[in-house]
Amino acid sequence: MLTSEIKDAIKRAELFPMATASNSGMPNVVPVKSLHVAADNLIWITDNYMHKTLVNLRENPQVAIYVWSSEPKLCFQIKGTVEIKTEGEEYERMKSLVRQKNADLPARSLIEMHISEIYDCLPGENAGRKLWPCT
Repeated sequence: MLTSEIKDAIKRAELFPMATASNSGMPNVVPVKSLHVAADNLIWITDNYMHKTLVNLRENPQVAIYVWSSEPKLCFQIKGTVEIKTEGEEYERMKSLVRQKNADLPARSLIEMHISEIYDCLPGENAGRKLWPCT
């Protein structure tokens, strides 16, 4: 689950590299700016201008997000599966949040990321250590 430490790192971050892959394994990484913690196990990502990413997510709903904060120095990799929504209560709420920040963004779809794993990414002896779920 997203701890207060991870949520703080997300608040401090300006961009989130998001990795996807097609069914054939072709990777794709995009910078995501519009990301919102919806619950301790759920992240909302806004599709404003995605193309290859949406194609990949429709073929293969697995995704990884990289979170880095310089002060305090924190680094996490969050993995999960996604649902793509273009209507409904959650979509409308996300769209409203995005429009409050920038009315010009299209907010074409909501990518709901259901978190399955979280890893520590800081260099050192704990690099790559699984933080959640604990094994």
